[in-house]
Amino acid sequence: MHWWQAMILGIVEGLTEYVPVSSAGHVLLAQFAMGLDATRAAQQAAKAYAIFLQMGAIVAVVGLYWRRIKQMLAGLMGKDPQGRHLAQCILVAFLPAAVLGLLIEHWMKAHLFRLWPMVGAWGVGGLVILAVAWYRHHQGDKPTTGFDMTALTWKMALIIGLAQCLSMWPGTSRSLVTIIAGVLVGMSLPAAVEFSFLLGVVTLGAASGYEGLKHRHILLHAYGPLTMAVGFVFAWIAAVISVKWMVAYLNRHGLAIFGYYRVALAVAVALLILTGVLTLT
Repeated sequence: MHWWQAMILGIVEGLTEYVPVSSAGHVLLAQFAMGLDATRAAQQAAKAYAIFLQMGAIVAVVGLYWRRIKQMLAGLMGKDPQGRHLAQCILVAFLPAAVLGLLIEHWMKAHLFRLWPMVGAWGVGGLVILAVAWYRHHQGDKPTTGFDMTALTWKMALIIGLAQCLSMWPGTSRSLVTIIAGVLVGMSLPAAVEFSFLLGVVTLGAASGYEGLKHRHILLHAYGPLTMAVGFVFAWIAAVISVKWMVAYLNRHGLAIFGYYRVALAVAVALLILTGVLTLT
C-alpha cells in the first residue's frame, strides 16, 4: 500500500464511521477499487486494516465528547450518579455485540466481507431509514422529539445493544442501527446520535484493539508503520469534520438523506458488479 492509498482509506473511514452509511462497507469498497485484496493474504490484511482505521475515528469522538466521557468516569468513581447510570447503559448496550462478535468472527469474515452482501445491506438499510423518516414525518415528530440520555433505562440500552449486533454485517452501519434503535425506544434524534457515538467509542475501541493485537504482525508486514500512521491520522481528522457536520445537520433535519444515499449507492455498486467494472472476490 502506498501512503496516498492509506490517506484515502483514512479519509473514507473518518468521513463515514459515524454517519449511517457504513464505514466498513465504504473502506472495503475502496480497497476493492484500489486492488488491495488481490490475494488471500492481502484480503486478510485489508480486513484487519479496515478495522484498525477505526482507532482514528475513536480518538476524534473522545476529544469531541470528552466532557461526557469525563462525566462517566466520575460516575464510575462514585462522584456523579448520572454519569454512572450512563456508563452502565453503555456497558449493557456493548455486551451483546461483544459476545456475538467472538462467537461468529470467523464465519462473518468468510461470508459477509464481500461485495454482494454489502450491496444488500446498503439497500435494505436505506429503505429502513426512509421508512422511519416517513413514519416520523407523518406522526409530526421533529428531530428533537423524544427524551434525552438521562431517561434511558437498562432495558432500552439492551435493545440498542441487540440492534448493534446487526452492524456486524458490513454495509449495515453501526451508527444506523444504534441511532434508529435509540429513536424507536423514544430518544430524541440528537440524544440517540450522542449515545451512538459514545457506544461506538467502547465497541469500536474493543474491536480495533482486538484486531490490532491479533493481526499486528500481518499489518506491519503488509503495510508497515508509515501507512498505518497515515491512515490513523487522516481517519482522525476526517472523523472530527464528519461528526461536527452530522450533529449540526441532524439538529435541523432528519435521516432521510442518508436513506436516499444508501439506496443510490447500492444500485450503483450493483450495476458496476454486473457490468464487470468491479469484480467479485
